[in-house]
Amino acid sequence: MADREHPREVILGACAEHGEDTVIDWCVALLTGEITGEDAFGVELPKLVAITGSANPGGWAHPVDPVNYYWVRVWAARAFLYIWRDDVVEALLAAADDPAWRVREHVAKITAQRELGELVDSLLPMLSHELPRVRAAAVRAVGAAGEYEHAEALEELTDDPDAAVRAAVDRALQRLEDRLDRDVR
Repeated sequence: MADREHPREVILGACAEHGEDTVIDWCVALLTGEITGEDAFGVELPKLVAITGSANPGGWAHPVDPVNYYWVRVWAARAFLYIWRDDVVEALLAAADDPAWRVREHVAKITAQRELGELVDSLLPMLSHELPRVRAAAVRAVGAAGEYEHAEALEELTDDPDAAVRAAVDRALQRLEDRLDRDVR
């Protein structure tokens, strides 16, 4: 099996070939559903190939089962870990309540990485998600981009059943205190 390129390299390669604004526009369209999953695996496949580095990124039989279309939104969101433009915030805000948890998890990761305070409130529902990894991603985002008033929501998870979530809460509360230069507990 050939080694796959890291998603960062794929995205940067797409930007080198097509231009960063074009790739961002494609990813916004894929993330928001302007380009549907069906079209992404059909007439718009070259755009999906550009952002994933593969003509069959999921490795699925053709035609692709519509249950897997949400992956298009995951891959589009993932691009924003590597490329950015300020108007992407609107697309991420729309995706913060995406039906697919993997999409919401990526929105949280991007929020944390880019310290996007304007997205924090939209991520608060993820703090009660059934999957620990989603709760932990939301916790990290709140710690990275939240404000004093968000600390209480984090405090509610100090007794989370999952050790990774509890650890994330401790780090997030400390990060909030460091960022805001004040006690939050």
